Amino acid sequence: MIAKSRILDPDKQVFCATRYGNVIASRGSVIPLFIKQIKENKPITITDPNMTRFMMTLDESIDLVEFAFRNAKPGDIFVQKAPAATIRDIAIALKEIFDSNNEIRIIGTRHGEKMHETLCSREEMARAEDLGKYYCISADNRDLNYSKYFAKGEKKISTLSDYNSNNTIQLDVDQIKELLLSLSFIQEELKYKWYIMKVITVLGTRPELIKLSRVISELDLYTEHVL
Repeated sequence: MIAKSRILDPDKQVFCATRYGNVIASRGSVIPLFIKQIKENKPITITDPNMTRFMMTLDESIDLVEFAFRNAKPGDIFVQKAPAATIRDIAIALKEIFDSNNEIRIIGTRHGEKMHETLCSREEMARAEDLGKYYCISADNRDLNYSKYFAKGEKKISTLSDYNSNNTIQLDVDQIKELLLSLSFIQEELKYKWYIMKVITVLGTRPELIKLSRVISELDLYTEHVL
């Protein structure tokens, strides 16, 4: 993308990119898994409780793409300054939201799993433009004559750090709950929980009745979503 952007006419075509971690409740997000485990009364499985992940909503990801579309120059990369949270606190927040007593079970780090998400390297941060809500990383358009950099470097880079989910704003459990409760995905799951609890209160805990109520509830939620 960077190489191609250097040879395009910026008045006709702009190549740019956005960069972010997993969007909340999207494919790859751990939150739907935790909710599923809570609903099935199974242990909530965590690889490492101190792992951190950026917390970005679907609406914010769309806003980032639209911002890049309106403001990009050739080769730009846009990154949102998103808050983050530990996996342990996300699990605790969900337990409190759904009023559950599920055990939290530590299963160990999986192959290739990172402790923290990194969105900008320190070299990129040296040329990143702070746009308030976003960072804009301009293309590195230096030529390939590296000899000019052998005698003199950039001292600024040594003072910077990567921008990652461990050194951004950290959300506590209450802040995570506030964020999650604002999402329609969580609101629908809570509606489902309320429906099941109502059936149990009225009809009792016979498995066949609970199973039937789940089917009816899911149909109601689906119909409401489609209409």
